[in-house]
Amino acid sequence: MAANDTYKLDWTKFYNVIDGKLETTSKTRHNLNPSTLEANPEVPLSTPEDVDRAVQAAKKAQEAWAETPYEERQKALAKFGEAVEARADEFALMLTKEQGKPLQFAQFEVLEAVKHFKGMSDLPFPGEVVDNNPDRRVITRYTPLGVAVGIVPWNFPILLACGKIGPGLVTGNAFILKPSPFTPYCGLKLVELAQQFFPPGIFQALSGDDNLGPWLTVHPGVDKVSFTGSTATGKRVMESCSKTLKRVTLELGGNDAAIVFPDVDVKAIAPKITMLALYNSGQVCIAIKRIYIHEDIYDELLAEMVNVVKNLPLGDGQQEGTVLGPVQNQMQFERIKELLKDIEEQKLKLAAGSTAPTSNGKGYFITPTIVDNPPENSRIVVEEPFGPVFPVLKWSDEKDVIHRANDTLMGLGASVWSKDLEKAESVAKKLKAGNVWINTHLELQYNAPFGGHKQSGIGYEYGAGGLKAYCNAQSMFIAKP
Repeated sequence: MAANDTYKLDWTKFYNVIDGKLETTSKTRHNLNPSTLEANPEVPLSTPEDVDRAVQAAKKAQEAWAETPYEERQKALAKFGEAVEARADEFALMLTKEQGKPLQFAQFEVLEAVKHFKGMSDLPFPGEVVDNNPDRRVITRYTPLGVAVGIVPWNFPILLACGKIGPGLVTGNAFILKPSPFTPYCGLKLVELAQQFFPPGIFQALSGDDNLGPWLTVHPGVDKVSFTGSTATGKRVMESCSKTLKRVTLELGGNDAAIVFPDVDVKAIAPKITMLALYNSGQVCIAIKRIYIHEDIYDELLAEMVNVVKNLPLGDGQQEGTVLGPVQNQMQFERIKELLKDIEEQKLKLAAGSTAPTSNGKGYFITPTIVDNPPENSRIVVEEPFGPVFPVLKWSDEKDVIHRANDTLMGLGASVWSKDLEKAESVAKKLKAGNVWINTHLELQYNAPFGGHKQSGIGYEYGAGGLKAYCNAQSMFIAKP
């Protein structure tokens, strides 16, 4: 489809996108701004019939898209990314209204998504010659799976969507986006805008409630599901997909540990490591969830972190200067309050914050809270809070702290902090996680695989492996005459 760079998005009306057309539904729903609890606009409530029509349209369009040269698909993705970038401020404002994150971080999310599109549009298509001799040539080809579905969570509605959209489309699949019921708005507008760059049926969007995901994962016309969300839901997605042996990628929960050695510059890393635990109000699968500090610097570093936490502006993401926004939805808000109640009942020591609800506004606000050296078997250590609450723990023995960091069902990320890079790398190699950082955390790159070990997921996104995840491998043996 010819690009229309002047296309204007109406941020008061939201639609499903099926076969290139904007569609409403007889029933609608809406969400709340988590900072103010004011209603956001109505969005469609999809039906099983909508799912059927979207899948049929995808199947009809996909073969021609797969035959479109890879370079042309890359160009379409790049132009789409440019169109999103041109409207970055619009997307960021809606993102703050639906997700709650401060506007500065919403803008960052949009631009990171654009960067991902640009990177994906430059990646070479996978394929290799595995043997070439006088008798024969053997090559490995990668062909699109068919119809892919991306199920996106509410913590990064744009960035995590684009991490699925890019590889799904560029490899020649038709793609159906299902945004979270809690944050449907930006996802729907992404797909609406995309109709200027992709043929009808190739990139569609469906909005709905908790029924929509199961309808898609069980649908026989869907070939691939990429899901990001909780481990518990991921297991249900996998079970549903198993009925038709769909290909599946799962990026699930994490309980990331940070191990801090005594040679660090305490004042320099305190604000960095604190914000890496509290970024997006702790609602990040790869945020630091447990901080293990060497006993020689424990008190000093904890005091610096407390000072950082006490001076973080908490409030409405649209207010200038806000650093921490609300928890995104009431369900998660209640879960964190229940975890804070457990901390109080267990008489755990707080270094900062409170177990009582904050009085900051009428939204889903939680005071950022640090729990001081709780028992290793306490819920705040064992479970993923997914909110602005985290424990700091003391260590003295290197072998023991590595064991403690690895002693979790999760394995998404971990980090090591030390001036001794050789030592840090040695420790990092012993951490059982899909993503390991040294003297940083949270960083991702479009051409490096992102995925989890253990119950943090199956498969990878990003990089060449992320492209292959949307493809079938085909070995071709060519006998030479």
